[in-house]
Amino acid sequence: MSDTVHSLSTNGLTPKRQIERWSDALTDLCGQFEVDALEGSSLEGRINYTTVSRLKLCQIEASQHRIAHTFSRIKLSEHPYIKILFQTHGVSHFEQEGRHFDIVPGDCFAYDVSCPHTIISPSLTRHEVVIVPKDLLKERGFQLSKMAPCKLSARNGTGRIAYDFVHAAFGEASKLSPLNAVGVADSLIDLLLLPLRETGAMFDRGSAEATYVRAQGFIREHLRDPDLCIDRISTALGCSKRYLHMLFSDRGMTVSDYIWRARLQHCRQELESQNGKTITDVAFSWGFSSSSHFSRVFRKYFGIAPSSVNKAQHGGIPADVVLE
Repeated sequence: MSDTVHSLSTNGLTPKRQIERWSDALTDLCGQFEVDALEGSSLEGRINYTTVSRLKLCQIEASQHRIAHTFSRIKLSEHPYIKILFQTHGVSHFEQEGRHFDIVPGDCFAYDVSCPHTIISPSLTRHEVVIVPKDLLKERGFQLSKMAPCKLSARNGTGRIAYDFVHAAFGEASKLSPLNAVGVADSLIDLLLLPLRETGAMFDRGSAEATYVRAQGFIREHLRDPDLCIDRISTALGCSKRYLHMLFSDRGMTVSDYIWRARLQHCRQELESQNGKTITDVAFSWGFSSSSHFSRVFRKYFGIAPSSVNKAQHGGIPADVVLE
């Protein structure tokens, strides 16, 4: 199973201990910050957080306060994260490198945690946050050198879809198997990047990373097609097969490896979902053309036969399955 939901609260603590507790919580999540309760006599805060694969999902509520990541703090932590925040209550004032943003309910806000910044919340605020390691974004064409604070709408379009997925993922995180958690995290990152890609400011379409992302997208879109191959992918992306081979080999796999792994993960998810399909139905629906071949590669990849997964979920083995 994936991680459980953890909770932290400053309620009942002395004002000094509240600041210390809040600072410790932020350090555990994404780095060290200066914390100030402003004019308030206390800092009433609560954080619920969990993980989905390598992503950290948080629900944060706090009374008036100020947090700051300053140049003096950079030496203490590299803060290797991008934070994507969905404001649900109250107003937050963000400042980074001379740029100022007012974040209100319905806003989606993304920024580089490693760059010095300040966030002031003059009254009670609530937001849902996804903390993403930078290396996961770099694999998807994210140009870290170009990262600047970005505010988008989560009221409609891709921003709303991303927020709904984040909210649902938080609620279901503790029920995910490790394998499914990886798939959910990958889907979540891709959804979160959709509204950011629309700005066009943080991605270089011609870069190697961006081409790799486009290849991933084409593969996902055509994954059920048994004729999916590197020739079709290179033609669709307008690049050479050799270049595609290089992009995937740099990440420790071939194009075929990536395709088969993706198909196998989808097959296992369907076998675990109790959808009433036979193993052969599932295998053929995801581009396999041979039950025996599917069983062999499934066992090699997962260490168990597909019939074991199906039997565990349905209480029996379909007669049309070719076992090893």
